[in-house]
Amino acid sequence: MTLRGVRVILFDLDGTLVDTAGDLAAAANRMRADRGLEPVPLERMRPIASAGARGMLGEAFDVRPGDDRFESLRAEFLSNYESAICVHSRLFDGAEALLRAIEGLGGRWGIVTNKPARYTTLLLRALRLDERTACVVSGDTTPHPKPSPEPLRHALRLLAAEPQSAVYVGDDERDIAAGRAAGVATIAATYGYLGAGSPPQAWGADHLIDHLDTLRRWLVE
Repeated sequence: MTLRGVRVILFDLDGTLVDTAGDLAAAANRMRADRGLEPVPLERMRPIASAGARGMLGEAFDVRPGDDRFESLRAEFLSNYESAICVHSRLFDGAEALLRAIEGLGGRWGIVTNKPARYTTLLLRALRLDERTACVVSGDTTPHPKPSPEPLRHALRLLAAEPQSAVYVGDDERDIAAGRAAGVATIAATYGYLGAGSPPQAWGADHLIDHLDTLRRWLVE
């Protein structure tokens, strides 16, 4: 495959461009430690990391939104996460080479995430990506987060780009649903967190990749 005509590549953040599972799990396990509980192994937390506080608290404390304890636990989790947001978080293997390739070819790349802007900004700044990205659309930038197509449509408006010139890369079924509804080509990142739902082969993405080097090769061919 080639990406001829593609001028904009948009990325989901957690589980697609940046591996944040370690810091998200650490925030929940700090809460468990404060209560004298054993940590939950990272391999159990990792698949649900894209769900953020909801996923981490569900695994760590078996609570869900609407439960009596959820909001207070959520506030504690977010405080822990904000105070140590980029201790373990790293760009996925191949991400830096891909971003440099996009920039070197005169293209633009951006972030469309369901992560709230407060944490998105802190994380991108810590990774020194904030001055490189052409746009950032967070979970609270528009009234409706993904799987609504509005965050992607907002990114395209910010970049004055047409849907046919853009690609969206994500590791969750919500990402692919949002991209398809927004009219952009979609790529499922099968190396990401993937969630607990249907397998990525069933999401309806235009393409699947198991490493970001694949996307870079498509870009430069």
